[in-house]
Amino acid sequence: MLVTIISWIVLGLIAGAVARLLVPGPDPMGVPTTILLGVVGSFIGGFLGYVLFDKDLSEGALQPSGVIGSIIGAIILLLIYRPTSRRRSHTSRRRTTSRRRVPR
Repeated sequence: MLVTIISWIVLGLIAGAVARLLVPGPDPMGVPTTILLGVVGSFIGGFLGYVLFDKDLSEGALQPSGVIGSIIGAIILLLIYRPTSRRRSHTSRRRTTSRRRVPR
């Protein structure tokens, strides 16, 4: 069980890092967020692989097509994450800068 969790973390780090390298632009996220990006991207890639090619986990999870699917899923997730994170950061900045400080 521990080996499975460690392999998911390593695969998530690799898939997230490759996705961040392939999609141009700044991504202010740390290593834990990159791992999360890769792990969730792996789920997305696995789901798309199952829907498109009718393959499931019993045929092997850690194979080249699974790693490529994880990277593709992480790229899709990153392309969805960017616009939503920018929108969220703009609204939070607007809220903090719109408050006026009243001298006491």
